[in-house]
Amino acid sequence: MGYKKIEQFDDSVTAELMGNYKHTIDLLGEDSNREGLLKTPERVAKAMQFMTQGYNLDAHAILNSAKFHEDVSEMILVKDIELYSMCEHHMLPFFGKAHIAYIPNGWITGLSKIARIVDVYSRRLQVQERLTTQILHAIQETLNPLGVAVVIEASHLCMMMRGVQKQNSVTTTSAFFGEFEKNETRSEFVKLISAKLH
Repeated sequence: MGYKKIEQFDDSVTAELMGNYKHTIDLLGEDSNREGLLKTPERVAKAMQFMTQGYNLDAHAILNSAKFHEDVSEMILVKDIELYSMCEHHMLPFFGKAHIAYIPNGWITGLSKIARIVDVYSRRLQVQERLTTQILHAIQETLNPLGVAVVIEASHLCMMMRGVQKQNSVTTTSAFFGEFEKNETRSEFVKLISAKLH
């Protein structure tokens, strides 16, 4: 048996997007009927649906699907979570890493679920500032922890390819709740995400 890649897309959405992208290609001065571009509208239509699939996902449901009662009150940190998103201002990608920690208050969730909620909110038209707080609020509301911390470091192609064209710039955003609003806990978190422990 060979490998079979299965992707599902809404046919009506795909068809409408294809028409729009075909028209866009022509407006830009290209020939959408040229051999190399014949399938481009379909590819882009499917790629955009994939890159914005977060609109169809529920972060709270994902966290609740692996929610366990545990008497743990020490910091749980998942760092260097890769993220890819689309700037809502220019629809160009931004990408980087998220570092997420929480201090349980009777409930924990599966570690993979922390990474998955990054995709829920990053796979949308986004701004990094909102993405940071949406992740924090999802964990806060679902697990009711003693504290939550989220730091995102990302490079934005809208700054690198156009506009100011600063290729080496990195944007860092952070959001803190509860125990992480205390300097001591926040400092421990920052130290851990900066350390190379492996």
